[in-house]
Amino acid sequence: MTSLRDLIDQGQSVRNHRPWPRTVLGSEGWQQAAALLQQQQCALLALWADKSMVHMALLDEERGEPAILSLACEDDRFPSVGRVHAPAIRLERMVRDLSGLQPEGLPDTRAWLDHGRWPVKFPLGRVEFSPPAPLPYPFLAAEGESLHQIPVGPVHAGIIEPGHFRFTANGETVVRLEERLGYVHKGIESLIAGQTVARAAALAGRVSGDSTVAYTYAFARAVEAALDAQVPVRAIWLRALMSELERLANHFGDIGAVCNDAAFALLHAQCGLLREQVLRASERCFGHRLMMDCIVPGGVRNDLPQHAPQVLSDLVAGVRRRFPELIELFDNTASLKDRTVGTGVLAPMLARQFAPGGIVGRASGRAFDARRTPSYPPYDQLPLEVPVLEGGDVNARVWIRIQEVERSLGLIERILVALPAGPVQAELAEATKDSAAEGVAMVEGFRGDIFVWVRTEANGTIGRCHLRDPSWFQWPLLEAVIEGNIVADFPLCNKSFNCSYSGHDL
Repeated sequence: MTSLRDLIDQGQSVRNHRPWPRTVLGSEGWQQAAALLQQQQCALLALWADKSMVHMALLDEERGEPAILSLACEDDRFPSVGRVHAPAIRLERMVRDLSGLQPEGLPDTRAWLDHGRWPVKFPLGRVEFSPPAPLPYPFLAAEGESLHQIPVGPVHAGIIEPGHFRFTANGETVVRLEERLGYVHKGIESLIAGQTVARAAALAGRVSGDSTVAYTYAFARAVEAALDAQVPVRAIWLRALMSELERLANHFGDIGAVCNDAAFALLHAQCGLLREQVLRASERCFGHRLMMDCIVPGGVRNDLPQHAPQVLSDLVAGVRRRFPELIELFDNTASLKDRTVGTGVLAPMLARQFAPGGIVGRASGRAFDARRTPSYPPYDQLPLEVPVLEGGDVNARVWIRIQEVERSLGLIERILVALPAGPVQAELAEATKDSAAEGVAMVEGFRGDIFVWVRTEANGTIGRCHLRDPSWFQWPLLEAVIEGNIVADFPLCNKSFNCSYSGHDL
């Protein structure tokens, strides 16, 4: 049986691509790669286009080996991967909308990000005028007696980004959910093209604001890989410190929000207080509550002030005092258990097929964490136990977050102890002909793995950058887990996933 390593060896290797191998295949090799995904021999990490070429990043999970496979598209067409591997369908719809390349055999030919309102068509490819008027989106039909539809969104109550949810229900039981996303498409990848590295890093940090550390972390590592740049050791450890603080803040927010959707406002308020304490500590240590723009290619923008270790030690100690009491309350509240246990179950089989990262995957038996595989410093020097559960329900997703909070507290303590002295930023190499190169990185955000691929130009600008949010593989699974549940349980399922609209819509 053909393996990912076989395909790498058979193809034409690309120079100046770091640190993963990239190889150019023919149409037959591309379809063999799709077969590896269909047989679950590999996990799909990303699929995107660059000019007239389409790329996909795969991970051989058994060996822990990632690679990028590429195909030159003849007549702007390529064999659809989604035809045999459903997780690729939305990615290929995105490729077609942004670049104009056509996936042949794609099961779903509807537009995805393009709502027919852009001033141009195929903004990353051949720029053409858009149709003068958008067509209605053809939602999939459901047949059966006593079915009715409930349209929700795209505008929601509260401070929530836009997305449309079309429920088909029999009474209160959901028969089908279909999502319509793309309302917050910002053209990030078009905006990054041609920008300086510094400007591109700022744009990358705004793909999804709650994951700004993870995005700039991944972008910086990808650029540094392309330029073969060395980062000061102290900066590497400070990046991890910021990453764990971001994870803490978001997990506290999510745990409280799930409880709030189950009408238990007390835990929502208490978790909100813990989140606020993390944000205030982040501002005191790094100058910004979300630590936006604190990670830059070459290192970090500023070093820690003298009071930072004490601030962070006090934060960890305070959380360790209060958080166990809140978890005991969560675990012993029967009304919460009634709403969360057995609700929105993601079957391990679907988790294996879609290979979702983060909480969603780990609560359904997928023991994947980018900090461990393929790993990156300083996590390769830190003890990292990845919590995994098999239940796959809302309760399991909350408990994974609880366990990750405990792991992050321990990592913060170890980072503070191990934090070396030294500079925190290095100058990137001056632009030369050799600086026209490609780099790739994957960083574990609080939602899961964030993937970034960049191509630098000889003049030092970014020629192309692709950023893939973990939500691309999680949103489709939300449609699956709500089936058979009641409509009133959708907020619980939705918040337990907490997918990003902005990160998905680019």
